[in-house]
Amino acid sequence: MRRSRTGGRRARRPDGANSDGGASGASPWGGLKGGLADPFVSRLPPYDILDEGGVEAIHETSMRLLETVGIDFRNDPETLALWAQAGAQVDGDNVKIDRNLALDLVAKAPETFVQHARNPARSVTFGKNHMVFAPVFASPNVWDLDGVRREARLADFHDFLKLTQMASSLNHGGAQICEPMDIAATRRHLEVIYGHLTYSDKPFLGDPRGGGRAQDSLRMCEIVFGRDVVEKNVVLLSLVTAASPLLWDATMLAQLRFYAANGQALIITPFVMQGANTPVTMAGALAQLNAEAIAGIALAQLVRPGTPVIYGVSLATASMKSGAPQYGTSEVARMTYVIGQLARRYKLPMRVGGGRNGAMLSDATAGAQNVMTMLPAIQAQANYIIHSAGWLESSMAASFAQFIIDLDQLAILQDFAQGIDVTDEALAFEAISQTKPGGDFFSSSHTLRHYKEIFVQPMIDTGGNYEAWRDAGSQDVTHKALKLARAALEAYEPPPTDPAIDAELRAYIERRNHELPDIET
Repeated sequence: MRRSRTGGRRARRPDGANSDGGASGASPWGGLKGGLADPFVSRLPPYDILDEGGVEAIHETSMRLLETVGIDFRNDPETLALWAQAGAQVDGDNVKIDRNLALDLVAKAPETFVQHARNPARSVTFGKNHMVFAPVFASPNVWDLDGVRREARLADFHDFLKLTQMASSLNHGGAQICEPMDIAATRRHLEVIYGHLTYSDKPFLGDPRGGGRAQDSLRMCEIVFGRDVVEKNVVLLSLVTAASPLLWDATMLAQLRFYAANGQALIITPFVMQGANTPVTMAGALAQLNAEAIAGIALAQLVRPGTPVIYGVSLATASMKSGAPQYGTSEVARMTYVIGQLARRYKLPMRVGGGRNGAMLSDATAGAQNVMTMLPAIQAQANYIIHSAGWLESSMAASFAQFIIDLDQLAILQDFAQGIDVTDEALAFEAISQTKPGGDFFSSSHTLRHYKEIFVQPMIDTGGNYEAWRDAGSQDVTHKALKLARAALEAYEPPPTDPAIDAELRAYIERRNHELPDIET
């Protein structure tokens, strides 16, 4: 078995520059200016919306819930046995956990950890002020490259992977960016993992669902990285989701135990629709989700002390008229800030969803709701932000146009997170003193040193005047974004692939396709 595989060639940008955020200020793919020292490290102080007493009130209520109400770990004798052995009070599926036991276990999780990519230069750090951005997750439909809405196919997934590989605003591949509905659900995960391991060399998520999918994810990574590397390092991150309120089900628990036992990282994620599966009040919702998250994080440490975990949450409010999820609300924004405070209290990395909206089209609603979910994530110093690009229709559709639009927005927000440079060069005393009153700085030597990279240059040009826009065909932002997406796909070059490793992956997929049923049983 071959032990490793690394990237080498850089994917070409549509403008001919390289894909890693180099200092090509005029028209860089992904919208990042070359002057950023590291667009994935926040230099802003985290924004705390609650005082220490407010955070402690939520924590205290969560501990009371764990001790007196408990969490159900349903239909999973192995998990219940672990809790009983640890000294928790087990009654049927219900487990009541003493706060000291819970917090002692949570303290075993590392404050930071690295997820290794097959290209070492693409590996990412989670925790503290590190930021990791991934695209939309698991949409069954797409708004395609012709602006048509339809069921997602494997070819669409591949195209999104190519864009993700090239995008300098994204440093993580996510999971199934869209669901390839042209492949049986029982076998779909095999092509998804294969795609991540061949079309991209960025880190990605393992499949979190049952039916051996987690095992397949890990086995395929062993083919690429080598079993010895996988045994000693985090190469997979997996999402495990609580079935709020106060329930962890057997499918999620099996995946949690499997990934933790094999030393891989977990995003412990209560799925919150405030007012539907939590109390309608923010404080109540936060206390409940915190209890659910702490229980899951503690369980991972029972399985394997030191298991890397991310305190994760999926946030929405429920419409009191229709029951539908709502994003971009003030409640989601405020809860995002508090999740950051709670994660820091427990010294854990934090995950939220950014770029989430309920819009049917790439319109003003999508833009406004995306900013209302993404900006709080940045200010809360979230470490993993999934759904960062391409989300529409409450995740029912992944949009190529929205993907490009979101990359531009991400570049601006990543620049925002760099704070303000106050070095002598940035303060520009000489440039100011040498410029005549009422003059301009266009020809200043200071400007000439910095103009190529000083401002974020969005891919989508929205400048100029009305007449020029009209004479160019009156194209809206969606049309411009689709044109850029098509150009990028034409310029894509895959990362290097060892033919022997590729053959071994395809042989594994072929064998598993014969073993797996056509439909779920």
